Amino acid sequence: MLIASMVVGDDDGHADYFRADQAWPHIVILTVGYMISRGLAKSSSRDPYDDNR
Repeated sequence: MLIASMVVGDDDGHADYFRADQAWPHIVILTVGYMISRGLAKSSSRDPYDDNR
């Protein structure tokens, strides 16, 4: 996402719709969403953790 925000530019007279300063909030939102989804997946796991296997 950071590379895409860097590469997209205002070449050929077109406006830049995905600026680098807009990329950081998107990355934060995606990271928080991923962390919440992983937490929910691990909390609903029914396999008990046991070192004695």
